[in-house]
This record gives sequence, C-alpha cells and structure tokens, in this order.
Amino acid sequence: MNVSIIGTGYVGLVTGACLAEKGHHVTCVDIDPERVAALNRAESPIFEAGLDELLRKHVGRTLKATTDLPAAVSDSELTLIAVGTPFDGQTIDLAAVMAASRQIGSTLRNKTAYHVVVVKSTVVPGTTDLHVIPALEAAAGKRAGVDFGVGMNPEFLSQGEAVHDFMFPDRIVLGGNDERTLDTLEELYRPFAAAPRIRTNTRTAELIKYASNALLANLISFSNEIANLCSVLGGTDVMDVMRGVHLSQYFGNHNSEGLPPIVSFLRAGCGFGGSCLPKDVKALIAHGQKAGLPMSLLESVIEVNEAQPRRVVALLEKHWADLTGIRVAVLGLAFKPGTNDVRESPAFPILRELLKRGAVLKAFDPVAMDETRRVIRDAGITYCESLSAALLDIDALIVVTPWPEFREVPALLRGRHPAPVFVDVRRAFERGSVERYEGIGL
Repeated sequence: MNVSIIGTGYVGLVTGACLAEKGHHVTCVDIDPERVAALNRAESPIFEAGLDELLRKHVGRTLKATTDLPAAVSDSELTLIAVGTPFDGQTIDLAAVMAASRQIGSTLRNKTAYHVVVVKSTVVPGTTDLHVIPALEAAAGKRAGVDFGVGMNPEFLSQGEAVHDFMFPDRIVLGGNDERTLDTLEELYRPFAAAPRIRTNTRTAELIKYASNALLANLISFSNEIANLCSVLGGTDVMDVMRGVHLSQYFGNHNSEGLPPIVSFLRAGCGFGGSCLPKDVKALIAHGQKAGLPMSLLESVIEVNEAQPRRVVALLEKHWADLTGIRVAVLGLAFKPGTNDVRESPAFPILRELLKRGAVLKAFDPVAMDETRRVIRDAGITYCESLSAALLDIDALIVVTPWPEFREVPALLRGRHPAPVFVDVRRAFERGSVERYEGIGL
C-alpha cells in the first residue's frame, strides 16, 4: 500500500519506518526542509532503539521524506495524520491537526480515487468527528464516508521501545465510522496478523488511547503513594511491598523474569513524565470538566505525581537542613532510559527545587544533554560531558533515569571519604551497594 504520513516526530517517523519494514511504500511529510533533507540521508532526528537501522535499510527505496504534502497525498491511498497535539492546561492544541486536515482536504478536492485519512495523533474523544471531518469536507467539497474515508488509529508506543512496540503490537485499534475505512485500515495492518484487532468508531478509538494512559498514570501514582506511606511508617520498604503485589495471579501470565510487563508501572519512583501520560491525563481531566464531570481520581493522580520531586529533595534534607552550597550531581535527564525525550522529565522539577534551595548542581545524561540545555538554561547548572566528570567533587548524587551506563556508579564511588549521599529515586540499585543510601519509599 502507498501511505503518506503527515508529521515526522516521534510517532510519525517510527510509524513510517516500521510500515516500510512491513512492505508498504511510505512518504513522510514535514514542513521543515532541513529535517526532510536529513531524513532523506537516513539521519534520524530522534534517539530510538532500532530506528537508525530501519532508516538506513529503507530510505531511498520504500521510504522517503518531502515537504510537498499535496504530492504525497495524491500519490498515496491512505494518509496518517501524526502531528503534535500539545496541551496548554485547558485544552489540547489542534492547530497542527487542523492545518494538516485542511491541506489534505484541498488535495482531495482534485483527487478522483477513493482516499482514507486517518488521525494517529492523540486527540480527545469527538475530535475526529467534530473537527477533522468538517475541515476535510469543507476543503475537499466532498462527503466523508461517501467520497473519502476518515478513521482514527491511536498509537501505543513506549519511548525507548517504540520500534519493537510497533513491530510486535499487543493490540491494534481501528476506528472508523464506515466499513470501507475500517477495511482499508485492516489492509494497512494485514502484515501484523498475530495482533488482536478492535474495530470501533472514531470516538471510542480516541478514548481507548486516553483510558490506557490514564490507567498507567494511576498505577504509578498509586505506587508512589504506597512508597510515601512506607517512608512515614518506618520498618517497611516499598520494594518488598510491591514485590508482594507483583506476584499476584491477577496480573496474568508472567514473563521470563517471572513478572508481567504491567508491574513496571507498579514501582515507586520520582513520578511519571514523557510526552503521553502527563499530557493525556490532564487533557482527559479538562475534557471531563467541560462535559460537567469532575475527574477527582485523575486529579489526585496528577497531584501525587507533581508532589513527588519535592519528596526526592526531602531525602537530601535529611542530611543537610540547608542545601545552600551543597554540591549535587543529577544523573539522567531523559524521562526514561532508551530515549532522548525530556518532555515532562521528573529531572527538571528536581533540578529546579534544588536550585531554589541554593544547591550547586551538575547534570549528565548519556543522550539527552542537548535537549536539556534547550529547556533549562539556568546558570546554576553545570552540564557535564561524561559520567566521571559529573561524579567529581560532589556531596550527593541523585539517579533519576536508570540508564544501564549508571550501573557502575557504586563502584566508581567506592572508597570515597566522605561518601556522597546516594539518592536512588527509581530504586534501581541495591541498598548495600553504596555507603550512604537513600531511596523512595524506604
């Protein structure tokens, strides 16, 4: 199938590369000519495991990039809209989705062949029906469901594992309001024969995405609330508590490590971040409020999450009542290992809390240094080019993102006098691996 994808961000680019790997001919569209030129050289603008290899394999063959949206749509049978939908605290920003819809519609005005337009961007329920379809129909002068198809196909990609998640999906949600659109989506995903399908309407498809992310956010904040209870009770360790929870038969079949993947969200830490969970939970809260339904449970999830970085700083305050002049290294700036995405990273509120208290900060991440510098430009932070540089002359360190490269940190600290305070906010290290250990939920 000939496919065009509007947007070459995290979702659009991974989708395009993986569809090319499955035999489709894919054209990715972006408004940035430099980004397009880089992609046509098989250079990825994002760090994602396995993506570089797919680009090198397929660019110039079955995968290309262009700034020419009309040509890409004209030459394809199906168009995926995969542009960003940022959230401003009140509503998601549909500017990019609507601009793409109008341009696609204008192209469809002069196209005689049947074409299917599919929203892959995360949008609140009703967006496709109430905003995208009218924009397409007005620009095309044609009717959705009759002259062209419109669908909704949410993504369930975990950053750092997105290529694997796309190639081996646990589910494929096909949203459409007519059978021809749904059948076209079935054809798009025919190479993924083993994946369970859900055929539904567009609004349900939109809500499945938000409900999925809201559940994961609930699990993380629940785990952190239990961790905070452990901290005040004494004599309890959240790691042991959650170990007992993880082994429940209710979590389904266990993997080779003895645990199902869902338990990764039932681990205490410094809170959730990234491009999906914070934005999607807040958007769902706002959407419910507009409909006259307070979302008190999800509001509490956000409250617990936003308070967690302050609890991390409180672990240092057990050792120093005043953090002024205390030298602290913050290790890990991406919101999770395996990606350079720093959106909503828990490291940022931790850095800002420490700056407020007068700490002298160093920061290091194996892949997300440039992205962090663009977001936080405070003079009080020294960005280090290596792990060893970050560990020099410090009183304490906080491991925020448990990159594999940080496993050697306890060995690098051995023999130091005085030993730095080691704050493990993801509980990724053994308590006895360092002399002065502090952890969430301990």
